[in-house]
Amino acid sequence: MPRNLNAALLLLIAAALAGCGSPVAHGPQQEPAQSAGARSCPTAAEWQSALLTAPPTAPPTGQDSTPGNTPEAEALTQAVGEQGTGDYADVYGSQITDYPRGHVALCVTDLTKGQALAAAAKKAHPDIDLSRLDLYACRYSKQTLVSAAGRVAKLMPTLLGFPLYTIGPASDASGVQVTTTAQGAASQALHDRLAQAAGDGIPVTVVAGEAPHDA
Repeated sequence: MPRNLNAALLLLIAAALAGCGSPVAHGPQQEPAQSAGARSCPTAAEWQSALLTAPPTAPPTGQDSTPGNTPEAEALTQAVGEQGTGDYADVYGSQITDYPRGHVALCVTDLTKGQALAAAAKKAHPDIDLSRLDLYACRYSKQTLVSAAGRVAKLMPTLLGFPLYTIGPASDASGVQVTTTAQGAASQALHDRLAQAAGDGIPVTVVAGEAPHDA
């Protein structure tokens, strides 16, 4: 496999499985916010649109927060992420830091179990503010999608004459996302082969993109 494609795949899978660092301490709250209810996990387009509507001092991120995120949301992201790679890996789908600013959107496959995940994070890190945590529903756990992405990745670097640039879980935990050329993204045959490889009826979205550059 070419070095740049192999590196891109390893980066995606490693990021999906990675744990989080130490949180920042803030005033305790006991329950996650219920305002999100059973709303679906925000897509990348939705949180990017929210960023344009009310831009913070730094853009919201996925699981790996940045120094520009609010300390409250960053601490919450770290604590929740620990549970998502541990005992609640079968529940955790994804999360968005500072969506909206100062809050964390946590996407889970089961809202009741998501409450338990939040409680476990609070127990491990009593100073996090759970009132800033909004629960959303997602279809798959990240753990499930990482496994599916691994099966699809066995088809790299090319399939049916189309290059496969990156493969990984969709940001809203709705399935697997593959980037290829514009021609590949338009190919139904390519889509069908990728979906077959993912297995278990897991949706595969094929989008046009560019080959990753060597580090």
